[in-house]
Amino acid sequence: MKKLENKTVFITGGLSGIGKACAMAAAKEGANIAVADLKSNEVDSVMQEIRKINSSAIYIECDVSIYAQAKIAIAKVVSTFKSLDIALNNAGIGGEANKVGDMSEEAWNKVIHINLNGVFNCMKHELMQMSKQGSGVIVNMSSILGKVGFASSAHYVAAKHGVIGLTQTAAIEYATEGIRVNAISPGFIDTPLLAKGGITENTEIKQHIINMHPMKRLGTSEEIANGFVFLASNESSFMTGTCIEIDGGYLAV
Repeated sequence: MKKLENKTVFITGGLSGIGKACAMAAAKEGANIAVADLKSNEVDSVMQEIRKINSSAIYIECDVSIYAQAKIAIAKVVSTFKSLDIALNNAGIGGEANKVGDMSEEAWNKVIHINLNGVFNCMKHELMQMSKQGSGVIVNMSSILGKVGFASSAHYVAAKHGVIGLTQTAAIEYATEGIRVNAISPGFIDTPLLAKGGITENTEIKQHIINMHPMKRLGTSEEIANGFVFLASNESSFMTGTCIEIDGGYLAV
């Protein structure tokens, strides 16, 4: 028996990086997959990859920072698969690098809208559906920067701290309704998001980031996906309100 056999999994930001790896991993474990993301040139190729593993997969165009779009996305999942068993709220961006006093209002708002408000927008409708069912699992993608500070990334740090707070609060509120809510705090993972921030293209910066991890390397999306499958499955049945760290020892230093 596969770990997520016949479960319906909704993943935001599922066309690349960690989201894509989680979608692939869940498909391998027998789940129906609903990928929500902004429209891009990668849609057809990524969905084809997922459907090679499990043909029961759909794409939903969605900007999670827009409340109405999140609501419509969840409704689409339920109308297609008749339930919502597992949700991974993963969509996020890096944003402008600046000190707090120099950061633009626009840059602050953009990251907060996507990385924090986007999680709330999806969670609200996921929880409403799961409450009707009397069961469900939510996994929120935080970060090691949801637990510590990091210079030049106040918006990202604040949002990811907020994601952990949302996770813990919802876990308490829904613990007796058959709904579990947990989070993952990845270290620096070798993904397109890291490339967009210029980290993987700058040898000196990349090495500095690597050296901050006791394991002396970046993580992979597949390593985070392994953690997601664990939290999504019955193997973690007595876990809620938890944020697991998959960070190569970053937070142990």
